[in-house]
Amino acid sequence: MIAKPFNLADHCVGRAARATPDKTALIVVGDANTPEQAERWTYAALDLAVRGVAAGLLAEGLVAGDRIMLRLPNTSDYALLFFGAISAGLVPIPVSSQLTEGEAAFLLDDSAAAAIAQTGPLAIASIPSGCKIIDEETIPRLKASRPLPAHADTEAEAPAYMIYTSGTTSRPKGVVHAHRTALGREPMHHDWQGLTADDVMLHAGAFNWSYTLGVGLLDPWACGATAVLYNGPKHIEVWPKLINAVGATLFAAVPSLYRQMLKYCSLTPSSLPTLRHGLAAGEALSPAVLEGWRTATGREIYEAFGMSECSTFISNHAGMPIRPGSPGKPQGGRRIAILPLSDSNEPLPAGEIGLLAIHRSDAGLMRGYWRREEEENQVFRGEWFAGGDLAAFDEDGYLWYYGRADDMMNAGGFRVSPQEVEAALAPCPGIAEIAVGEHRVRDDVSVIAAYVVRKDGASVSAEDIVAMAGKRLAAYKCPRQVFFVPSLPRSANGKLLRRSLNMAAISP
Repeated sequence: MIAKPFNLADHCVGRAARATPDKTALIVVGDANTPEQAERWTYAALDLAVRGVAAGLLAEGLVAGDRIMLRLPNTSDYALLFFGAISAGLVPIPVSSQLTEGEAAFLLDDSAAAAIAQTGPLAIASIPSGCKIIDEETIPRLKASRPLPAHADTEAEAPAYMIYTSGTTSRPKGVVHAHRTALGREPMHHDWQGLTADDVMLHAGAFNWSYTLGVGLLDPWACGATAVLYNGPKHIEVWPKLINAVGATLFAAVPSLYRQMLKYCSLTPSSLPTLRHGLAAGEALSPAVLEGWRTATGREIYEAFGMSECSTFISNHAGMPIRPGSPGKPQGGRRIAILPLSDSNEPLPAGEIGLLAIHRSDAGLMRGYWRREEEENQVFRGEWFAGGDLAAFDEDGYLWYYGRADDMMNAGGFRVSPQEVEAALAPCPGIAEIAVGEHRVRDDVSVIAAYVVRKDGASVSAEDIVAMAGKRLAAYKCPRQVFFVPSLPRSANGKLLRRSLNMAAISP
């Protein structure tokens, strides 16, 4: 049982501000060539700013438990609004700046948010009645507010933040995390990151990504370390330069970025002197990339596997033999099992493939899905949460992943529902049927592809479909290839055989 009260913002920012007020908490670099001009925050200044934003949000009329959507550019304001909302007992909903206005509007309506923080070209024109708008004029006022004397006395089980993830239907769903999730992340610090107060963590993601908010900010701050984020031009050669400029000891990214660094950067064992190791999550780390990184830099990449509902809970770490192709073993203190595909909740023995499950007692596990009781009932099985990932443990306890039971796709670390993409593209003139799936272009690289059956006499082109996707979907959800097929593969009862789509493809 967690002592009450417990506030995630106080745990991640307030504690370090009291213990090491003058230590650098956050560095935001805009130009890798002039790191001395970077934006820098001490823990004392960060804590004051977070409590100031919290006070400002409450002064706007928001009350504890209200949800606030964050649709902002990649600046420190994103972090201040996110942690400021949590400090006040509000529930921030970070969303990607890549979402189209239509996608963002759906999330705003679905979440029943009491407010939306939005600026510039990211502003949504159609705002539900009663939803407060926090814009370019409001945010400076929030930051100038007199700080709350302390972070709100929230309960550990109270909602802290909500993130949207694609579901098994065409509707994204909100994953609600409690304040206690900060404690649920502690096994990651020990059994994946090797994170201590002496570390400098550079994360390659943007503020609005849950991977960045968690691994890039929440984790280093919970340990009293220094977090570094970059919001300048994202050319690949910038990352080695940044690692050296800020003295990063840990570097977190998706595996595809490591692959690009190997291809385009001049890496040697002496080129990254401060880096202890890399961290990878969001998509599978291929053995080729791992071996290439080892050869080029003389350092390891430690992979982790997780999901939006619990962040990472399987990982490799320093001192542990790595088996290429496996993301590792369960982190210390986690209760992880493989359950049968049937209704039985009896864990399977090593070597048998089933549903990867997390025990309900895990402090990092979500409170539940926002207004998705039916889907919530589908993933909780007795004392276990099973989100639909197929996996098996070997005799030595290493996990081996076998994909999604519900055919979810992975696009550069983002989980994407094929049904969501299909629903967006189906209205395109000239399409009779459409299915979406992953198309493997190399052994270690796959992309989202659309498989299209044209209407009789229609001349719809791949360019037409890509153009519609660009208007209705975030860039990472858009198909990278379009195949025109005479028919879609289906079972005898008419069910789409998604895993047979590649066999049906012909040249576009």
